[in-house]
Amino acid sequence: MPQQDTVLKQGELITAVTLPKPLGGKHFYEKVRDRASYAYALVSVAAVIQPDGTGRVAFGGVAPRPWRVEAADALLPHGAAAVTARAFQGATPTKDNAFKLPLATRALASVIAEAKA
Repeated sequence: MPQQDTVLKQGELITAVTLPKPLGGKHFYEKVRDRASYAYALVSVAAVIQPDGTGRVAFGGVAPRPWRVEAADALLPHGAAAVTARAFQGATPTKDNAFKLPLATRALASVIAEAKA
């Protein structure tokens, strides 16, 4: 349910987390903030980029939870604009948050450029 943040019941506690084996490639997290003093991101990008330019990408700050569209991952070799166009296809931003779409594209472009360096 979108309004539910957790599946924990009253009194339950997380004591361990098991993560899957790393995917290989280069791992990136780009956090774009209004000011360095702000803890939250206006937009963030988490990506794993393989040497051949393929990979996975997820966006933060654009939805109530991290936003990932697997079909957009296939477009990574074609650049940030292609990925974000597919990832946010059908998005209907308001006048107050429409700036996040081009900001996400620029943040991903920065990650892609760093992966190539």
